[in-house]
Formats: sequence, C-alpha cells, structure tokens
Amino acid sequence: MSASSATVGDVVRRTAAGLDADGVLTARIDAELLVAHVLGLSRSDLVVEHRREVSRAEQERVAELAARRAAREPLQYIVGEWGFRRLTLIVDDRALIPRPETETVVERCLELLCDADAPLVLDVGTGSGAIALAIADEHPGARVTGIDVSDEALSLARENAARTGLAVDFVRHDLLDGLPGADWDLVVSNPPYVRPEEAPGLAPEVVDWEPHVALFGGGHTETLVRAAADALVPGGALVLESYDERARAVAELLEHSGFTKILVTKDLAGRDRVVEGRRPG
Repeated sequence: MSASSATVGDVVRRTAAGLDADGVLTARIDAELLVAHVLGLSRSDLVVEHRREVSRAEQERVAELAARRAAREPLQYIVGEWGFRRLTLIVDDRALIPRPETETVVERCLELLCDADAPLVLDVGTGSGAIALAIADEHPGARVTGIDVSDEALSLARENAARTGLAVDFVRHDLLDGLPGADWDLVVSNPPYVRPEEAPGLAPEVVDWEPHVALFGGGHTETLVRAAADALVPGGALVLESYDERARAVAELLEHSGFTKILVTKDLAGRDRVVEGRRPG
C-alpha cells in the first residue's frame, strides 16, 4: 500500500478519534455510519469489509463529512436520510429529525386504530411526514392528512410521500386557525413542547440546527387539545408526544378538557412520552 492508503478499519478508527477529540459523544458510531455512507455499505458490512482499501477520494469525502459532524451538524442531516419504523425517510434541516421515541407515538396510534377499517387521521405539525407516513404504511386502510404551518416542512413531507409511494395528503394549515374538519377518528401530534428557557440545556446538534418553530412551544399543546375536542368524532382519540417532566401535566390538561380514557405511555428508555385520551362518545 502507498503512504496514503488506508483500510476501512483504519479510516473508521481515524475518524472516530477525530470526532472524539472534538467532543462528539457518539464518535465511534458516527464514524462507522459516515464511512458506511461514503462507501455505500451498511454499518454491519464494515466488519466484513474492514480490510478493504479506501481510495484517496473516499478518504477525502469521509473527512469532509466528519468535519461537518465535528461542527455538531446532526449526523442525520449529513447522510440525508434516516430510518423511522419500517421507512427510510429523507431528512434535512427543513424539519425535525425523526426520533426513536416518536415511534412509540405511532405504536399507540396503531393500537387505537386496530379495529377501524378506514379511519380518518390528522397529523398536526407533520414536519418530515414521519408519523403520518408510518401510520399510512402500517394501517393501509387509514386515510391520513398531515398539516403544517411551514412550507419547507411540507415540501419535505411530500418528497417523502413520493419516495415511499404512500398516499398521504399534506396541507398547509395554521393551528391558530383551529383544526380543519370535525370528523377525525384520530388526531396525533408531536407539537413544539420545549420551553425557550430550556434552550441552554439542549445539545448543539438540536438548538443550532433543527428548526426552532418545531422545537419551542408557546401554548401549542394547550391550543391543540382545545381544537381537538371539537375536531374529533365522539369516541375519537388524541395522541400527543411530550416528555417526562411535562407528560403528567398534559394528561391533566386532557382530563380538564373533558377527555376520557387518558393514558401515559413510556418510551423505550422508560420515560413518560406519549399522552392519549378519547373524546367522550
């Protein structure tokens, strides 16, 4: 090998060491994913291919992407796609990154819809379209609409619909105008719920890169609960993502707004994450 030659294993180790030195907490995992992305491999393929020689051009490309990661740009934005349940979605800074905890939101929605043949579902603040598309994918009879106030987010959601081949209607709508229609069987949302004063405690990957309109709440949850009470059919369900310190307060909000069968579900990390309730039938 020439002096500039390196194997897959070499490039992974070098990249991980650089990211670790720059304070990236998931340096090894990120290095593996960046190298796999450049080489067109899966992360598991790296084990088999660890002795494969990496070209100078490939090494330079890995270094370029690693520099972006060292600047704390989210890995998902760098590679341009990310998995969410059974789907692989386009991901960029037009919308929040789909996260594993939000998969629990979809799980609860599917459970609530399991006995409905053709439910009408509204995803409020759809962002990348992750929730709406996952429900459409896993409940083929569901007729799903996603709304958002951001034209950029809607363009991304439509690209993901085209990519997945799923029939979801994405519409621009402002929650401050209420919710469209009054015949929804299920309304679901991952609303902006981070308080502005909590920003200093967020990782730079979040606060410096993800859209603030989708992060920071200013009464969105309260507005949505009031609107959903009118937009749901009797017996219809409202499903909201929250976080552990806030979830119980959201459950009380649903109770005070007349919802019944209120349930708080933990995510895979054991944190209170999803709050649901039903409009009285």
